[in-house]
Amino acid sequence: MADHLEASVTLPSDPASVSAARSYVVGTLREWGLPADTDVADTVRLIVSELATNAVQHTFGQSPTFTVDLALHHDEHLRIGVTDSHPRFPKRLPAAVQQDNGRGMVIIRWLTAECGGRLCVRPTREGGKTVSIELPWTLPAAPVPAGPPEH
Repeated sequence: MADHLEASVTLPSDPASVSAARSYVVGTLREWGLPADTDVADTVRLIVSELATNAVQHTFGQSPTFTVDLALHHDEHLRIGVTDSHPRFPKRLPAAVQQDNGRGMVIIRWLTAECGGRLCVRPTREGGKTVSIELPWTLPAAPVPAGPPEH
């Protein structure tokens, strides 16, 4: 595989775009060698859903679009970032509010840590922010073909 692969998509800040972001990421990772039916793909699917949902719900209409970027470095690290143009960084909501929502970043942080990765939030030059995760890139072992039946 190449030393460095990148992919990116920009979508409207609309609830329907969450599914589109998820499909884009899973399809891209499949092209890069990660089957869609693995635990890692399921985890990435959930993380992307949470990141995209946050970009849609918590920008209060101040970010008409959001961008999903993927980068694979030397077949070792996968980075997925979601960028929007709203300047407010994510923050943990009070427990009373979390009963209905507000758990997205907690979920993202936990899933990322479970995979041995890290979460990063950084400002953009344009005044928005990028919330990204970096995970170790591990492809599942290819199944070993069964030999002829023994008698």
